[in-house]
Amino acid sequence: QVQLVESGGGSVQAGGSLRLSCAAFGYTYSMYCMGWFRQAPGKEREGIAAIEGAGYTSYADSVRGRFTISQDNAKNTLFLQMNSLKPEDTAMYYCAAHGGGYCNHRRTADFGYWGQGTQVTVSS
Repeated sequence: QVQLVESGGGSVQAGGSLRLSCAAFGYTYSMYCMGWFRQAPGKEREGIAAIEGAGYTSYADSVRGRFTISQDNAKNTLFLQMNSLKPEDTAMYYCAAHGGGYCNHRRTADFGYWGQGTQVTVSS
């Protein structure tokens, strides 16, 4: 079993930055792919970034160039550096992981482990 715990959310003005963290506990060596997702009120959950163990990354068009996903394998921690934040980035942000197969942020159904989420609010 894998447990994921996000932190780092908060409120920021447009143009600002936040760094989200996701600590993984338990059966972590089973995690091949990790990703960040977000869900705004009334909208579907959206995959925004993913990273596989070898370092390959994928990003949604909406965040590419502004957000950076990275991981510290030694500390079993996933990060999301968010720069140039916009009001439309306001959402609950979740980290997720899965143990194999294709690693891409679009493949939401592949991710079997999820954190509880951390809220990000961007004001104009």
